[in-house]
Amino acid sequence: MRPMRLGIRSSGVLLHPTSLPGRFGVGDLGSEALRFAERLAACGQSWWQMLPVVDPGEGASPYSAVSAFAGNPLLIGLEGLAEQGLLRREELEAPSFPADRVDFELVRRFKRERFAMAFDRLGASGGRALDEFSERNASWLGDYALFLSLREAQGGAAWTDWDEEFRSRRPEALERARRRLAQGIRFHVFLQYQFQLQWEALRKACAELGLGLIGDIPIFVSHDSADVWSLPEIFQLEKDGSPSVVAGVPPDYFSETGQLWGNPLYRWDVLRERGYDWWILRFKTAFDRFDAVRLDHFIGFHNCWEIPAGSKTAENGRWEPGPGDDLFEKARAALGPVQFIAEDLGMVTDAVRSLRDRLGFPGLQVLHFSFGADPGAPGYHPEQFPKNSVVYTGTHDNDTTQGWFNDAGAPTGNRTEREARAEQAVLLKYLGTDGREIHWDLIRHAWMSAADTAIVPMQDLLGLGSEARMNVPATVEGNWSWRLREEAFDDEIAERLARLTKEAGRWPSRRS
Repeated sequence: MRPMRLGIRSSGVLLHPTSLPGRFGVGDLGSEALRFAERLAACGQSWWQMLPVVDPGEGASPYSAVSAFAGNPLLIGLEGLAEQGLLRREELEAPSFPADRVDFELVRRFKRERFAMAFDRLGASGGRALDEFSERNASWLGDYALFLSLREAQGGAAWTDWDEEFRSRRPEALERARRRLAQGIRFHVFLQYQFQLQWEALRKACAELGLGLIGDIPIFVSHDSADVWSLPEIFQLEKDGSPSVVAGVPPDYFSETGQLWGNPLYRWDVLRERGYDWWILRFKTAFDRFDAVRLDHFIGFHNCWEIPAGSKTAENGRWEPGPGDDLFEKARAALGPVQFIAEDLGMVTDAVRSLRDRLGFPGLQVLHFSFGADPGAPGYHPEQFPKNSVVYTGTHDNDTTQGWFNDAGAPTGNRTEREARAEQAVLLKYLGTDGREIHWDLIRHAWMSAADTAIVPMQDLLGLGSEARMNVPATVEGNWSWRLREEAFDDEIAERLARLTKEAGRWPSRRS
């Protein structure tokens, strides 16, 4: 399968698969995903960008996963299981789920019951396929499946609260657990196998449509994850397994006290001695799924904000060096010329820019940051964008364009009322618009910019307000749950996007 290439004038849409419509309460990799891909291709888009598709941890955040490798089981389509004869049609009858939000707890219970039914029906017929899949992914799958099974057996407790023999991974205790929990371990392997089958089918269909997939790798993993439990030596931990320092960012546009993410930080010296094996495997897994991959918090590969464990905010941290060029040189030697996008937002220094440019990675341009009081804002004007970059109206961490533009400013927000009004005035003057269709104004400027790649979040394409925001940084409640309503991406919007894509010279030549 030949991957789509960056560096060609093109465009696409950002929509996480969980946000797709459908009758099972959450988007998945089934028929709605294919229908969405077909619509993107029909209106001249070259890229479908997603958030991380890994198995999310607490709060349903794809940026704090229980595994850096495992796919999110909620993305497994139930219709696909029925097509394999693993579910009966009557078992696909679903309760009335919200159409515009994901109720993650309700969906998990509903899907878990169906997954169990499908697994029970698999029988001996699936044994060899699961064994072969397990062998191919032995470097991470066994520990992941054992981790989840042990956590279930320990009442859902974090691994640092497990019985000491499991917490410290005593070999004889783990072997006993593998025998005792064999059925549960097999169940989690089965789910990853089904995820992989459905993912490969969707990716093949997208490739046939000429549609590339852009993925996302969070730089950090959750402390309560299979990765930290199985490889504690590559993380900065205390003897009891708790983090000694945690990740975050200092005060910035999104939060006056910074963002306290709480993820454990890496021991880059240990990883360097190991040839960055864990990271290279992580990259390989991502490129087995995607044509290009966004590196979330690229700054952290140059230096990261190290916060003492137990801190209440991210204010009292310090910058510590990351691996720099060395990691990516080793990855390139192992994997060949893969395509990274550097999420280079935040405290970007000349050293970070230099690292990005030496590696040749396109950086990000975000139009929401182009018109504020920041002295550097003019550098984010579209006429300044370098060709080797990816332009967005906003990202998953921003408000929607309509919500951002119409925000009157609030003490708890990112701008005062005066700053919000000033920013609106600068924007309207620059764009020469009355602001009635501010989302299309920004989409047009993104598409007409010099940046090779232009991406619009689905919410902006639809002109939705703050109610459709995907994430509010530094908060843990109510995020990641927005869903695209059935038929919202209608013919009028698709035709308008197609016309703009042709006008901006971003229409794929193979479809002209």
